[in-house]
Amino acid sequence: MGCKVETLADRYDLTAPGSGDHSLDEYLVARWTGRDGRSADGYKSLTEWFNKRVLKELYAEVDRETLDVHLDREYELITGDDDVAYDELAAALAADGLDIERIESELISWSTMRHHLKGCLEADKNANEAKTDWESNTVEVARQQTEEKAQSVLSSLASKERLADAESAEVDVQVKLGCSDCSVRVPFDEAVERGYVCEQHVSDEGEKETAVDSWKNTLSSVITPYGAVEAVQCLILEEPSLLETLLLPAF
Repeated sequence: MGCKVETLADRYDLTAPGSGDHSLDEYLVARWTGRDGRSADGYKSLTEWFNKRVLKELYAEVDRETLDVHLDREYELITGDDDVAYDELAAALAADGLDIERIESELISWSTMRHHLKGCLEADKNANEAKTDWESNTVEVARQQTEEKAQSVLSSLASKERLADAESAEVDVQVKLGCSDCSVRVPFDEAVERGYVCEQHVSDEGEKETAVDSWKNTLSSVITPYGAVEAVQCLILEEPSLLETLLLPAF
């Protein structure tokens, strides 16, 4: 049994736009990786495109208006948080023989699109972006340098006998992004890949820019195990100059 994307594609006979020979899956992969000659799209953009195709087919079944501008507006109402507008649309759809809850059940989430691309189709976006993704490469270099500096601090702690087994401790530095509107925190590379930090608070205009433009203000380095973190913090408090030694070269 296929995933929900495959099930809906078969149910509504969805095909790739245009008159080319590409299948729907090939079209989705091309848009996601940027292999169609334009900027790569995130999961959110592809999810919205797919959902609107499904919505168009549902509307066509009852001869409801399917112009793009009409679909765009009503899709926002179906997936938005304006309860009054939602109830008004539900009544209008019911008059045409459509159940808004049925429509919602047919729509997919961005995580479903992600699973379809990476799980079902085994598509790889990184291979196509390796040479041009300087932003992510810069962050990765910074992460590695910070990890090396943290390891050197642990070596110092071990030589001073201030932390038992410090040299054998594993250092794990993670770069995470935090949503400015809620407590959501996600790994940097995951946010860049999907095109936003927080699904609930992402803006349509900022889908492509959110992760790259905001990471400097929300970057955090997490070093494990916890005992190592506590020891490094104590050392920095006693010797503040180590903070520059640990972090600044990474940037």
